[in-house]
Amino acid sequence: MTKNVGTVDRIIRAILGLVIIGVGIVFQSWWGLIGLIPLATAGIGWCPPYALLGLSTCKVKEQKT
Repeated sequence: MTKNVGTVDRIIRAILGLVIIGVGIVFQSWWGLIGLIPLATAGIGWCPPYALLGLSTCKVKEQKT
């Protein structure tokens, strides 16, 4: 698994995941568990849909010549 989630993307996913979980707790709904998905992808730095579509938000390292 090559990382395909960049730093800014990871931060946004983590915040979004926590907000979804928080809303689920406030409204006492199991739907809050969906927040674990963006939180997990932020934690591991890999997103399956990005991999399927060939996307990446990671910075490209320049090669020194």
